[in-house]
Amino acid sequence: MEYTDQGLPYVVNYFPILAFLAIAFAFGAGTLVLSHFVQPKLPDAEKLSVYECGSEPFSDARMPFPVRYYIIAMLFVIFDIEIVFLYPWAVAFGKIGVIGMIEMIIFIFLFVVGYVYAWKKGALEWD
Repeated sequence: MEYTDQGLPYVVNYFPILAFLAIAFAFGAGTLVLSHFVQPKLPDAEKLSVYECGSEPFSDARMPFPVRYYIIAMLFVIFDIEIVFLYPWAVAFGKIGVIGMIEMIIFIFLFVVGYVYAWKKGALEWD
């Protein structure tokens, strides 16, 4: 076993992480248990009735979503992640110079090509 300069094992250095995880778990579990005992339990017919967007449900809640919904969701995530790459570039713009500018122009061009492709294929249409 390796030891630190003070003669303690290196495992002791991980104690703050273990303590933080224990406190976080205790706080989460304690909050859930406390809310279970403190919350008012006053069920009535209105609270127990089925509610869907302010109107009575007209079909089964377990019906499948159309595939188009998932395609639009994936496109949103992909384009959103690509836009996030602009922030570090903007922060480091003064240090990266002309090469960084050219690389970002290429990146944005590819981003726009992907967007136009999705638009032309009708992936952004909700119908």
